[in-house]
Amino acid sequence: MGKLVEGVWHDVWYETKQNGGKFVREDAGFRGWIQNQANAEFQPQSGRYYLYVSLACPWAHRTLIFRALKGLEAHIDVTVVCPDMLDNGWQFGLPEPLFGHQYLHQIYTQAKSNYTGRVTVPVLWDKHTNTIVSNESSEIIRMFNREFNQLTGNSDDYYPEPLRAEIDKWNDFIYPNINNGVYRCGFATTQEAYDEAFDNLFAALDKIDQHLETNRYLVGSHLTEADWRLFTTLVRFDAVYVGHFKCNKKRISDYPNLHGYLKELYQVAGIKQTVDFYHIKRHYYFSHTKINPTQIVPKGPDLGLEKPHQRGGL
Repeated sequence: MGKLVEGVWHDVWYETKQNGGKFVREDAGFRGWIQNQANAEFQPQSGRYYLYVSLACPWAHRTLIFRALKGLEAHIDVTVVCPDMLDNGWQFGLPEPLFGHQYLHQIYTQAKSNYTGRVTVPVLWDKHTNTIVSNESSEIIRMFNREFNQLTGNSDDYYPEPLRAEIDKWNDFIYPNINNGVYRCGFATTQEAYDEAFDNLFAALDKIDQHLETNRYLVGSHLTEADWRLFTTLVRFDAVYVGHFKCNKKRISDYPNLHGYLKELYQVAGIKQTVDFYHIKRHYYFSHTKINPTQIVPKGPDLGLEKPHQRGGL
């Protein structure tokens, strides 16, 4: 863990006392936007942008998915951090190629020397202005979804205007209860905070499983951004969150509709290549020593995500 304070790295865990034992996620510190407009500060150009990600992190995973779905692999290069996040936070196995830095926090201070805040992935870097465009995954995926279409010729739209209100509604429900809900369980430091997060998490999963009984995707028959934002939590759930974060009422494999839905999304072309269970399990179990002090990484489970899927009457 850790954070920067006025550009200086500090190895500190999350502070929960002032929130009654509840984990509260910090907002992203860089919120620039790539726009396909002549006067935009950040314009979509091949080779201009660089993406720093962790294969373990569900927020970074979103950006890799949209990079794949939108055909951006040839236009936006990627550096993957090591799964181990220890005293110096996210680290690179080899010095990263742009500046030769060893730690992700050095990328943050490269952009802003007196930066204060958590050092998170993903990070979208602009090589022209030598700064971070954004470290907010939900906004990076929307840039990837729309702003590079003229460059790639890929007009697939996962946030179409007629469906935005419904997509936003699902996002607003899924983020606090599921995406961040698993962390609110795992990082809680009081029984009351954990119980509240746990109950909200499984009530939300129950609701979505019931919804998927009669809907192929969250927004009916349309595969949208909301599905991919949910997917990155679901795909980690049985391997990590059930045991490590004490989210153990049910596994996703125990939900008939959610499990089939997860397998269907995993089998979309290009998606399984963005999933790395070695990085996922190694990061959580080895890096979170306050939760797992032995750092033992479990060998299982066998998730069977490539097996045929079937959901209700769909």
